Amino acid sequence: MNCCTRVVFNFFLLGAVVALAAADTAWASAAVKFDPIPVYYIYPPVKRHGSADEALSSGHVVEGYYGMTMRASKPWHIAFLFPHMKDPYWTGCSYGVMSEAKRLGVAVDIFPAEGYGDLVGQLRKMDEVIAAKYDAIVISPISQTGNNASIAKARALGIPVFELANDSTSDDLTIKVTTSLKSMGRDAAQWVIRDAKTRGLKSINIALLPGPRGAGWVNGEVEGTREAARNAAIRVNIVDVKYGDSDLIGQTQLAAQLLAQHGKKLDYILGCTGCAPAAILPIKEAGLSGKIRIVSYDLTREIAGFIRKGEIFASADTKSVSQARVTVNAVVSFLEGRVKEPPNVILVKIGLVDRSDYATYDFDTSIAPKGYVPVLSRPSRIKK
Repeated sequence: MNCCTRVVFNFFLLGAVVALAAADTAWASAAVKFDPIPVYYIYPPVKRHGSADEALSSGHVVEGYYGMTMRASKPWHIAFLFPHMKDPYWTGCSYGVMSEAKRLGVAVDIFPAEGYGDLVGQLRKMDEVIAAKYDAIVISPISQTGNNASIAKARALGIPVFELANDSTSDDLTIKVTTSLKSMGRDAAQWVIRDAKTRGLKSINIALLPGPRGAGWVNGEVEGTREAARNAAIRVNIVDVKYGDSDLIGQTQLAAQLLAQHGKKLDYILGCTGCAPAAILPIKEAGLSGKIRIVSYDLTREIAGFIRKGEIFASADTKSVSQARVTVNAVVSFLEGRVKEPPNVILVKIGLVDRSDYATYDFDTSIAPKGYVPVLSRPSRIKK
């Protein structure tokens, strides 16, 4: 059985085990409190048709915290459009959305597309939720530019559109809630550089598995990594960047290609949430576990487990649960008219975790509770 075949078999076996465990430990969504979340509020003027990182560099930035808003006065109905539900990152977003919807007393529906190759599917779902006349739409765009026309359509029909996690260049959004996507790449790469220096390395070769080409978060990862490499005190050679959807099977194949092409020359592989774990088995199969270290651009429960075991060395953390919580609160506050001048962008501050601070790290801000099964719909319990 070759590497990729074994991974496919293990993937389906793991899925069966998880499904059985979920059936035995049915998770009931509960209203939970959260501590104020460290954020950057960004107000005009901001660069037109710009990314969240460009807003950070061009707008009026106020550092602060985002706290819980009050329960809604009516059962607002909010649609969420996710790229997919194929990796634990979006499980964390689902948990943050559903737990806050319960606390606030609003109804939400999550509509996942089939993946980052399914822009047409996400656009079709956008048309459907516009026609259904939701009170607000929250989109996690598949494309940095390809969703812009549909966002403008919703706004023209009087439906406010918010952005969660993934970035776009639309100027028709009510509020973007995301993180500095460049910081994902910069912080992960800076950890690599510090680690290399402690190992006594004067130069390093790194390869990137950032995710699907064209997605805003992928662009941020790569740009941030390149920036950190340019400014490093040691020589950092980015020998390859392989793009692809963030599914386990495809990313395992890409990781195997990296090793076949570059092998023992590599010192580090940096990958997205669906990409970094996929590199573990190919590296073991190649006998390079003691040579190549894996670092993740973002954190999931799976990646936290790999950090604990020493199979992934560190991870930046965009705090998916916190982003989702802030987004639901921002939508409700807007619909309730509680904020007179909302910011253009709310950036949730990024974290970073490795084995040195694993025991004290606040994972509740980033990953869903153990046993949580993604929920895609939550009706309001407030009577109209």
